[in-house]
Amino acid sequence: MLKILKYSFFDLMRSRWSYVYFVFYLALGFVLLFLNNDLNKAVITLMNIIIVLTPLIGTIFGVMYYYNSKEFTELLLAQPIKRKNIFMGQYVGIALSLTLSLVLGLGLPFVLYGLFRSTAIFDFILLLVAGSFLNFIFVALSYNIALSTDNKIKGFGYAILMWLFLAVIYDGIFLISLLMFNEYPLDKFSLIATMFNPIDLSRILILLKLDISALLGYTGAVFRNFFGTSFGMVVSMFILALWVILPVFRMNAKLKKKDF
Repeated sequence: MLKILKYSFFDLMRSRWSYVYFVFYLALGFVLLFLNNDLNKAVITLMNIIIVLTPLIGTIFGVMYYYNSKEFTELLLAQPIKRKNIFMGQYVGIALSLTLSLVLGLGLPFVLYGLFRSTAIFDFILLLVAGSFLNFIFVALSYNIALSTDNKIKGFGYAILMWLFLAVIYDGIFLISLLMFNEYPLDKFSLIATMFNPIDLSRILILLKLDISALLGYTGAVFRNFFGTSFGMVVSMFILALWVILPVFRMNAKLKKKDF
């Protein structure tokens, strides 16, 4: 598994798209800090970009790598190597390479602008942690979709639809539900519904850490009472970890039954 992980990691590191991804975040960090020297405001702006863009990039990279390396993967499957080791090596290699591009691309500008001397360092670290979780989550979800269909066009379509649902459509359904049932107590419903979407959960964690939850009104107060506590933070990280573990578990179960 380690050899395949190493191969997948360096294969993606040599890809021009990894450099494009790295340079994009590097340029984004420098531009934001050049336009606004306030690191706290830059973190807020980055949150709005990372929360949506990182899942999309992870989804596309995951599906694209699976289909483009399908012939090589079938060659590996003909060798005395466990299926689990092959696909877990590829999955971790993709997620690590994307996470490294994210961390270095955003980290370098902020460090050069004096991040370690600013109070925004913990907010920025939480932003990178959330982005890293989203990379691992959406690469795993995209690999599950790719394993479920051999048609490349359908695979890309389902993967983009999955990202679109979690990034946009889910929020719309959530807000409509709150409006329709506003006469009922929706505290627990709001908390549970947020946990069923890793993008929303990451966004809420960062907003609360930036101490701007008042902008969310009554719902923000509910989230603050739960996610703003140490227990709520631990539960949130546990839920994000589950969002990684469960798709990986499903992927391994699918591998045992799939006929390549």
